[in-house]
Amino acid sequence: MTDDLLDLVTPATGGDPMTATKYVRRSLRQLSAELATLGHAACPSVVADLLHEQGYALHVNAKRFTGPPHPDRDLQFRYLDSWVDLFRQEGWPILSVDTKKKELIGNFANAGACWSLQPEAVNAHDFRQDASGRAVPYGLYDVLANRGHVTVGRSADTPAFAVDAIAGWWGRSGRHQYPNTDVVLLLADAGGSNSCRARLWKLGLQERLADRYGVVVIVCHYPAGASKWNPVEHRLFGPISTNWAGIPLRTWDTLLGLLRGTRTQAGLRVTARLLPQVYHTGVKVSNRQMATLDIEYHATCPQWNYTIWPRHPELLN
Repeated sequence: MTDDLLDLVTPATGGDPMTATKYVRRSLRQLSAELATLGHAACPSVVADLLHEQGYALHVNAKRFTGPPHPDRDLQFRYLDSWVDLFRQEGWPILSVDTKKKELIGNFANAGACWSLQPEAVNAHDFRQDASGRAVPYGLYDVLANRGHVTVGRSADTPAFAVDAIAGWWGRSGRHQYPNTDVVLLLADAGGSNSCRARLWKLGLQERLADRYGVVVIVCHYPAGASKWNPVEHRLFGPISTNWAGIPLRTWDTLLGLLRGTRTQAGLRVTARLLPQVYHTGVKVSNRQMATLDIEYHATCPQWNYTIWPRHPELLN
């Protein structure tokens, strides 16, 4: 019977050529029926046992491929690391930034599990109309201090929101934590609200960070598909997800409290604030506005690396 089963599944077999893992494009019930026509009485569970003996198993798709690598991917990583090493040696601020997954505020299921006497009863469906709002958490991770800050927006995830989150933290905390520093390194993904192509992102950094506080802003973007190497992902967002796993985010205060309560044995502490301002999508930045920026694109991978210098006061009128 095993030989007949293999004859049936071999034409419909796929698998990983680098391992012994295989899979079948037919259901157990179909295989059981086809074996019956060949004179073998085998229920679906027996078919499953036979397949396991031959190295087959149930699998879900594994997301492994990020598309063709950019030819400058390795160059950008080495260049970015050189800036991180320099700032680390000098004790200058290195800020890793990105937007975390948006969260519906209300009686909705939250991924993960937590210890409790009984499970939390939540809505069966995650309908947007049943939510009291949608949280947009923009995270900032201070690499040297091992500190995180999350600005929670209630509007759209736009470049203006991202810049306000960074500039707000710098004005309240960053410039006091680094009082003798007039330069900051931003590590960001190549897409999203802090996209390397977003004009509004660069204009906002010029006006609300470089000009307002007189700080030189050096920006290095990770290549597309490489966001998991951005420190904010595993140093800040990972612990946050672990801390609120399985806990429904029913209110804004609950979300903020769980953010502020995030701790790790390595010493991570997190602050958080709510930013209720409304941000509009589709805001355009003209060529004339871009021409006023004091921006220097680096010789290495200029599409991903640039420095924004504070402008002289007479140029701001």
